[in-house]
Formats: sequence, C-alpha cells, structure tokens
Amino acid sequence: MSDEMVAPHGEKMIEVNLRFWTNNIAKGGNKIKKKHCWDRGIVRFTKNNSHGIDPLKSIKFNSIAEIPSVIEKVFISHKIKVHRSPKSKKYLD
Repeated sequence: MSDEMVAPHGEKMIEVNLRFWTNNIAKGGNKIKKKHCWDRGIVRFTKNNSHGIDPLKSIKFNSIAEIPSVIEKVFISHKIKVHRSPKSKKYLD
C-alpha cells in the first residue's frame, strides 16, 4: 500500500511553528514591549490532515542556539522522515 496521495492546497507543506516568550519584558501586567522577545520559547508542528500530523506536546528551547536540535526532536517525535536536497547531498554523502 502506498502512502502517496493528492493533498489540497495549503496542506502540501509541513509547517513548524516557533513561538518566542514575551512575558515580563514590559513593566506592568499583561503588557508587551513591541518587537521584543526572549531567546526562549517553544517549537511545535501545525496540524496537517493530509500528512497525518496532529501536533504532540510542544518542545521548549532555552536559547536560539538550541532551535535546530529542538526542531530535529519535534520531527523525530512525530516520526517524520526528512530527505536531503540535492544540494545537501553534495557535501553530506
């Protein structure tokens, strides 16, 4: 049985969502400081019925440097296989 199918527009791509915390930067409760955020937050997938993605628990990151490894953990936890592009294959294979 093949896992290939036609997907509607808007569900052909897999979307990763990065969210950065903005709390406690501005003075006073429930306020934000425009265009300011912490270097911490969460990574999660956006729901995608065509790909069978129902987002699991978000994974936190504590610095921008952690984002690549956290994205990798999110892919692994959802059992998504990532294929290398022809350009990447030039130096990875």
